[in-house]
Order: sequence, then structure tokens, then C-alpha cells
Amino acid sequence: MIPPFKKVMSLTRKIAHNALVQIVGKVFSTVIGLIAIGMIGRYLGQKGMGHYTTIMALLQFFGILVDMGLYIILIKKISEPEADTKRLVNNIFTLRLFSAIVFLGLAPLIVLFLPYPSIIKWGVALTAFSFLFITLNQVLIGLFQKNLRMDKVAIAEVLGRIVLLGVTFLAVILEKNLLFIMLAVVLGSLINFLVTFCFARKYVRIRLEFDFPIWKEVIQSSWPIALCIAFNLVYFKADTIILSLFKSQSEVGIYGAPYKVLEVLITFPAMFAGLMMPFLTKTYRERDRERFKKILRKSFDALVMVVLPMMVGTYFVAERIMLFIFGEEFRVSGTVLQILIIATGIIFIGNLFGNTVVAVNRQRQIIWAYAVIAILSLGGYLIFIPLYSYLGAAWMTVVSEFLITFASFYVVWRATRIGISLKLFFKSLLASIGMGVVLFLLGGQSLILMILVGILVYTLLLYLLKGFSKKLIREIISLKS
Repeated sequence: MIPPFKKVMSLTRKIAHNALVQIVGKVFSTVIGLIAIGMIGRYLGQKGMGHYTTIMALLQFFGILVDMGLYIILIKKISEPEADTKRLVNNIFTLRLFSAIVFLGLAPLIVLFLPYPSIIKWGVALTAFSFLFITLNQVLIGLFQKNLRMDKVAIAEVLGRIVLLGVTFLAVILEKNLLFIMLAVVLGSLINFLVTFCFARKYVRIRLEFDFPIWKEVIQSSWPIALCIAFNLVYFKADTIILSLFKSQSEVGIYGAPYKVLEVLITFPAMFAGLMMPFLTKTYRERDRERFKKILRKSFDALVMVVLPMMVGTYFVAERIMLFIFGEEFRVSGTVLQILIIATGIIFIGNLFGNTVVAVNRQRQIIWAYAVIAILSLGGYLIFIPLYSYLGAAWMTVVSEFLITFASFYVVWRATRIGISLKLFFKSLLASIGMGVVLFLLGGQSLILMILVGILVYTLLLYLLKGFSKKLIREIISLKS
């Protein structure tokens, strides 16, 4: 019989290794994605980038509706004891497919009546297929999170990004228009989904199932999340859509370029929170308060160690990042990135508490917060975007994300009476400030040098402040179980 301590350590290493594989895969896919989006921005310019951003924002608006909370509910339900994984996965996959057809099918029809040029309307119709593949792919990821095999997801994502980059490069070489680039987006999503689908068959033979009692049970569990997501899309995507209606497509492009950097970065906390959710759900259902508290606090600490240096470091290199990725035409976007990186850091923390709200089955209690914040955000966007353009949109995004993160934390605290320790937060903050001073002194050095020095200085300072230990590193890198 394996001693409990050994089991815990084995699980810790397994989680750490799985997270490490995810991070490595995500780094590769992120680099490829940034090269592709940089190529698109340089080729299309501010106005073309504005068209691209508007198309994606409109579809993301409908894509959020498609979600319906099914992804989170799937992870939660298949993590429960004696769950019928096959029936749950197939039925939720089928439900997701039909909801995607309905909502994404509405997108091109509704956009026909909006005051956009024809290239945007055709782009929405074509790119809707990309979002169909993305939303089906997301459901299947829950399987790999439960089995701690996110390496398969990483492989699929990297292959999809390679296809995106290859077809985008072809579009630039052949001097094709925006629609050809949107085709590259569709093909990249298709490959990602097909590879994930093939890997998923090891765990479940995916097929359409219409077990309506399960549908009813899932919808009853997911409707509060779906309603929150509906409110969420108001404050998460209304900024770009309102900006596209009040301002020029060039201004949308200036805002959209750094926003794409944000969208790439926030896949990391979503990945991490999804990895933690099965364990939060399991320990909460088993009333194992100490393990639940430990997982929640350690997860918060891990995110803080990444968030603070990311926010401080980006402030000093934001303009260089935009120049490096998108070129001289997007220099002004550096200021927007300095603001949006604050929202990004908040989203990192918000993802953890948002998933924990579902793990402790308190999704209904947070609906009020999403509704109020949606109204406040919409009002703020309508006031500040006409006055301050993309800067108004960026700061309202920061305010919105802070409010929803605080609300999520409050709901979790009310349900569990478990707070968070700020000990590591302050150590990480001190190390980040020290790193910021060094970056300020480096001044006009190259971007790569500043990033490398920043990482080295932050890591060294955090170690000296006892933010992490050699023992922790040995536990993570150890391959023994």
C-alpha cells in the first residue's frame, strides 16, 4: 500500500510535470501565434488590422454565447466520483455542436445590418467556421485535463499554429487580401480540432448522443454560468465593437494589436485554472478543507509569481514589444499595451477564482455581480470611448476585470471562509520593483536583452527573499514517482 504522503507527492509531481508540459507547449504556440499576428499586422497596416480585429471581436461576441458554461461544467462533472465520462462527454459535445451552429450561424446574418464595409461582413461569414472548430475543441480539452495529459493538447495547438503561420506567410507572399488571411485562421483551427479529436478517442469514442435527461441536468447546472458569460461578453468584447462603431478602423487597429497580445497571454491562466479545477472540485466535495485551502492558496501564489513581474516588466518594454511584433506603424500601441497588461494580470487571478466559484457550486450567487459590472462597463465604454478612444477602452477594461475578480474572490470567501495569504505577494512585488529599477537603468538596450536580464534579476531577487526554495524546485523537476 502506498503511504498517503507518497501519494500526495506523486500527485504534486504529476501536476507539476503536466503544467510544465503545458507551459512549454503554450510557449511554442504563443511564439508561433505572435509571429503570425505580427506578420498580419505588418502586412495589413492599421486599417487592415482594424478590419481583422473587428471581425474577430464580432465572432468572439457570439462565441462567448456558444460557450454556455459547458466547458467548465464538463470538467466539474467528469471529476466527480463514479462519473460516466463517455456519456457526459458525448452529450455535452453534441449540445455544444448544436449551440455553436445556432449562435455562430446568427453572426453573419446580424452583421449584415451593421454599418461595416463588405470585407468585414464576408470575413465574419468565413471566420465563423474557425470559431466552430475552436468551440468543439475546447469541450474535448476537459478530457485531457482530467487525465493530466495536456501534452496532447499542446501538440494539437502547436500544429494548428504552424498551419496558421504557413498559410499566412503564403497570403503575404502572394499579396492576397484579408479574406485569404481569415482562411488561414480557419485552417489553423481545423487542424487543431482534428488532432485533438484523434487524441481524445483514446479516452472516449466521440459520437453524437441525445440523452435529454443529461442535457437537462447539464443545462440546469450551466445556465447560471451561461448567464454570467452573457454579461461577461458585454464588458469583455463591447469595448472593441463600440470602438469600431464610434472611431475609425485605424484606431481599432491601434487598440486591436496590443489586445491580441493580451488574448494570447490570457490562455495561460485559463489553462492553469482548468488544470486546478478537478482537484478543487474533488477536495471540496470530499470536505477536505485543508487540501482545498492548500491547493487554492498555492495556485494563487503561483499566479502571483508570474503576474507581478509580467505587469512591471511590460511597462518598461511595451513600446519595444509593439515595434518588434508589429512594426513602426504600431509604435503608439505601446501605451495601450502598458494599460492592457494590468487587465491581463488581473485576468490571471480572476480565472482562478472564477473557476473556484464553479468548483464550490456558487455560480448562481455571482450572477448579480456580472450583471452590475456589465451595466457599469457598457456605460463606461459609451462615455469614455467617444471621449478618449482606445485609451478610454483600455482603462475601462482594467476597471471591469478588477471588479469581476474581486466579486469572484468574495463569493469564494463567503462559501469557504478561506482567505489568501499575501506573504508571497509582497515578496514578489519587491522582486518585481527591483527588476523594474534594473530595466529602467538599462534604458535603450535591445528587447531580448532586457527580457532576459529582467527574468534573471527577478528570479534571483525572489530567491533571496525566500519566495521559493531549492526543495520546491527539486520536487518539481524530480522524475521519480
